[in-house]
Amino acid sequence: MYCSLDAATAIIEVAVHTGFRALDIVPHVSTVLEIKDPALVHVVTPSNVPNPTWLLPGIPSGNQQAFGASLLATHMFVAIPSAASRQSWNLIFDPDRTKGLYAQTLQEQLAIDTRLNPPVP
Repeated sequence: MYCSLDAATAIIEVAVHTGFRALDIVPHVSTVLEIKDPALVHVVTPSNVPNPTWLLPGIPSGNQQAFGASLLATHMFVAIPSAASRQSWNLIFDPDRTKGLYAQTLQEQLAIDTRLNPPVP
């Protein structure tokens, strides 16, 4: 599972992959969760990323995907800088593998500001 550490980044991350239009017409949910043991979160700093261009917007390379897969194979939760929002972070984890290690504290339908998808003139 892939999520952001704040709601605004989550909206930006979904929008860069699907567009603001999809956020406006396809139902999405916002979920807040609590990781029971924060020590299980492996933090990847920019200096830990083998290729600094991986932190720039773009299509992930095969090596970039392999790097992420190896992080997930080694760690239960991974916090990694967002390429879409430079000062934000994403959290990646396998929900089946981490079952019981986090608790969902809130889930609600995502409602975004309609100004993000203005009418075409």
